[in-house]
Amino acid sequence: MKNFKIKSYCKINLSLRVLKKLKNGYHSIASLITFCDLHDIITISKIKDFKDKINFSGPFKSGIDIKLNTITKMLDLIRKKQLIENQFFKINIQKNIPHGSGLGGGSSNAASLVNYLNLKISKKKKLQITSQVGSDVPVCLQRKNTFLKNSEKKMFRFKKRFNLDLLIVYPNLICSTEKIYKNYKNKSSSRDILHFSGKKKLFNFLKKENNDLEDVVVKIYPRVGELIKYIKSRKGCNFSRITGSGSACIGVFSNKKNAIYAKQLINSKYPNYWCVVSKTI
Repeated sequence: MKNFKIKSYCKINLSLRVLKKLKNGYHSIASLITFCDLHDIITISKIKDFKDKINFSGPFKSGIDIKLNTITKMLDLIRKKQLIENQFFKINIQKNIPHGSGLGGGSSNAASLVNYLNLKISKKKKLQITSQVGSDVPVCLQRKNTFLKNSEKKMFRFKKRFNLDLLIVYPNLICSTEKIYKNYKNKSSSRDILHFSGKKKLFNFLKKENNDLEDVVVKIYPRVGELIKYIKSRKGCNFSRITGSGSACIGVFSNKKNAIYAKQLINSKYPNYWCVVSKTI
């Protein structure tokens, strides 16, 4: 059977505000989301068998349950909805995106699988189904710059590319999204996002924004706070904060050269941390 290789791209929360806790225990958020060229690689082929063969490889394969993950959950759900029948797959996911980092690797994997399957259902139904696997999966389906306000279940897509130079640092801490939200006690307000005529206005907006979950993460893991401060103090860094529920920290730089130099300093000061320079797509 023919193998297909799919790039499953990394999600970045440039800002995140927690608006309120919902009756079902989840939280309503407002977030400006983009994607960068860091990606997992999914190799998939159809097989003549009666069960899927799923494997994880790559530098961040450890800690992932082979029997229960976003890929297996999505396949089980799609079959339960009878959207595919009598078809099974051999799938390898090369994990280049750190697990438990807030970079949305698992959600992106599930979205990439759905796009590959090309399900013959409406966009609305597709969003409803994929959201059952993870709240970030619907955002990852189109892989566009997005302002998500899920208190109103709204997604505003930007046609313009952001073209941001990023430094991403993972301090080898797996943050439990459930634990971080459970410890978040406040609520925030959201500013609506319409248009940015240039990168300068985008930077000015984002400098005034924040990630509401950051204080919780820093309280539990103080070295994350230390890392954010260090990134922020590097030449050309416009702002630094965690992405998602952490623990990965991002720095948005004025140009790639400054981001590369900051990476060299990070590698020297924190040799055990994983660090990469990337660019939004």
